[in-house]
Amino acid sequence: MSYRRENRPSKASLFDTIEEGGLRASSSYSSDIGEQDNDKAIDTLKDRVFFLKQLSGDIHDEVLGHNRLLDQMGSGMDASRGILSGTVNRFKMVFEKKSGRTMCKLVGFLVAFFLLLYFLIRTLRHVM
Repeated sequence: MSYRRENRPSKASLFDTIEEGGLRASSSYSSDIGEQDNDKAIDTLKDRVFFLKQLSGDIHDEVLGHNRLLDQMGSGMDASRGILSGTVNRFKMVFEKKSGRTMCKLVGFLVAFFLLLYFLIRTLRHVM
């Protein structure tokens, strides 16, 4: 990619003559730009087109990879949604029964008791 800035004004002058969909002949074109300059401009354009083609191919590959990742994530989310709904249904069944509610209250009280005991022991250690 050997794009030189000094060729820019002469290249820009090529497009200054475009009017109403047609090209107008310019005398500066024939005197300022030679065959070598045209070849350099063509080589520069070829390099840019090749670079853009590689870049678009890389973007395409990246998009395909992201789409595969999103598909896998969607499948994983669907599986976890099924497991979670099954768990929620089991909790509903437990809470509908009176013995289940009693068991949950008992477990809750035991957890609260052990948390209270833990904080009391921790506080007593700092005091001593």
